[in-house]
Amino acid sequence: MAQSISISAAIICFNEERNIDRCLSSLVDVADEIVVVDSFSTDRTKEICLSYGVRFVEHKFNGHIQQKNYALSQTTHNMVISLDADEALTPELKASILEFKSHPKGAVCEMNRLTNYCGSWVRHCGWYPDTKVRLFDKTLCKWGGVNPHDKVIVPAQLEVNHLKGDLLHYSYYTRDDHYRQIEYFSKIAATELYNQGKNVSFVVVVIKVIAQFVKSFLLKVGFLDGRTGWTISRLSAYATFRKYSNLRKLNAGEEL
Repeated sequence: MAQSISISAAIICFNEERNIDRCLSSLVDVADEIVVVDSFSTDRTKEICLSYGVRFVEHKFNGHIQQKNYALSQTTHNMVISLDADEALTPELKASILEFKSHPKGAVCEMNRLTNYCGSWVRHCGWYPDTKVRLFDKTLCKWGGVNPHDKVIVPAQLEVNHLKGDLLHYSYYTRDDHYRQIEYFSKIAATELYNQGKNVSFVVVVIKVIAQFVKSFLLKVGFLDGRTGWTISRLSAYATFRKYSNLRKLNAGEEL
C-alpha cells in the first residue's frame, strides 16, 4: 500500500492582486506548503499572500521558465503543484489531488485547463481541454520550452496520470488586457526566435496569420463559442502577426 505524500505549491507572480486570493484559497486544502515567488509587485499582492501564511520570496524576473524553476528550488517537498497566479483548482480537481496524496501513483499528473475569457468559458478554439502537467516530482521534471510558452519537461519513461477536474484559468478580463498581453508576449517570442537565428519573409507571415485564424475558428470549431470564439480567433491571428513582424524588425536591426 502506497504511503501518503506531502505536496508543495509553487506560484510565480507580479502585481496579481486581482487573482492571487482565488488561487491561494483553492490551494490551502491540498498543499502542505505554499511558496510564492514575486517579481517585486507594487500592488497588494504581497499583503494578500502573507495573509495566507505562505512563504513569500522576492526574486528578479529573468524569464518565465527561469522564474518557475527558481520557485521549484524554494519548495521543501519533492512533489510540487505549480500554478500561475491567474489559475485555481475546481472542487473536483482538489478532490483528485487529495486522493493522489493519499494513494500516490507515479510521479507526474496532468489536468485539463478551462479558460475564462472576458467572463465566458471557452470550450473550443483549441483552448480546451488544454491539458497541462502541473503536479510532478521536481527531482525528475523541470520547466522548459521556449519563453513565454513554458511547459514541464517529462522524461519519456515516466507515466503521466490524468486527474479528474479542471484547472480554471482566468486569462483576460477585457480585450484591452488581451492586446497588452499580445504585445508583451510577442516581443518575448520574437526575441527568442531571433536568438535562435530565425527569420521569415512577409509572404510567410501572411500565410501563418491566415493559417492561425483558420485553425482556431474553423478546424478547432471556434465558431461554436460564438462572438467569443470570433474574438479569440481574430486576436490569435493578430498575435501571430505581431510575433513575426517583431522578428522581422529585429532582423532588420530595429529595436522593439
